[in-house]
Amino acid sequence: MTGMSRFLAALAVLLAFAAAPAHAVRIKEVAAVQGVRSNQLTGYGLVVGLDGTGDQTTQMPYTTQSVANYLQQLGITLPDNRAAQLQLKNVAAVIVTAELPAFAQPGQQLDINVASMGNAKSLKGGVLVATPLRGADGEIYALAQGNVVVGGAGAAAGGSKVQINHLSAGRVPAGAQVERAVATGLNDGDTITLGLNAADFQTARRVAEAVNGRLGSGAARALDGRTVQVRAPTDANARVSFIAELEELTLERSAPAAKVVINARTGSIVLNQAVTLNPCAIAHGNLSVTISSTPVISQPAPLSRGQTVVAEQASIQIKQEPGIMIQVPSAPQLADVVRALNALGATPQDLLAILQAIKASGALNAELEVI
Repeated sequence: MTGMSRFLAALAVLLAFAAAPAHAVRIKEVAAVQGVRSNQLTGYGLVVGLDGTGDQTTQMPYTTQSVANYLQQLGITLPDNRAAQLQLKNVAAVIVTAELPAFAQPGQQLDINVASMGNAKSLKGGVLVATPLRGADGEIYALAQGNVVVGGAGAAAGGSKVQINHLSAGRVPAGAQVERAVATGLNDGDTITLGLNAADFQTARRVAEAVNGRLGSGAARALDGRTVQVRAPTDANARVSFIAELEELTLERSAPAAKVVINARTGSIVLNQAVTLNPCAIAHGNLSVTISSTPVISQPAPLSRGQTVVAEQASIQIKQEPGIMIQVPSAPQLADVVRALNALGATPQDLLAILQAIKASGALNAELEVI
């Protein structure tokens, strides 16, 4: 390839990148149509056919009561004294949960999650009997039943136990069937409302500008930092096509607000690209407390008829390492922030306290969120 050919090829690549908007995202990635949402379903059921790993009914009376009620529905009535004596090691009481997606219609199948609510050792190999799933309004929207799939294994013998993954929860793929549809107000009125995934006035303004640039001025307006109202056709078929095209409109993503997220349980710290540091000085020392116990044996003299006594002598030591004052320079970029924090040589747990102190001093230009 000649020098001119290489130059033209490189120019074509640059023009291709220039044609694509920088950090462009579609509206469907930052917003969703209000009213188009899923609903949570839950129910109480029984898993049968376990290999002796079910509930210990002496400690879980509701399992026995549930089996007695189920048998009564099938025309089998047990005396109260006999029902209380049932030993149902192959049965486990479970909670069944599922998510009913938007526009789900009767006959559609759903995946369900099954979790033991008693002291069952394992749900592996069990079968969930017919369980109604109810919504927040108490109405039945689906019926669940099927073989429980547990992604684990375990064995116990002679006091030893080996277990891989969790055995008291499982899943039934396509284990529920929708019995009732949930009505949505998608076709009501002459407008639709877009709800942003995260409240941001800049993003709301850019969504409205993108819609108005495609449909004309006045077609959309931002009501606040989270919702954008858009005029839409009243015909149902035309509205579906309108929303499909609307979600594909692109806009430039705005820079996120500076934020530092701290997980106090695991010590994880996550910073986004907008985080910056002002110059500051940090001194951080470690304080350690050590408590040790040493057994002391007191033995009586010969022929004194005394008894040997074992006592404990406790020793407490407190050690505080000197803190060294470290000057942290200004860090206008994320790489500089990471480099400055690494220079402290602190552990992730120490950084939790250091970052909170930097934020309190005003040197950390970011929102601090502890989860």
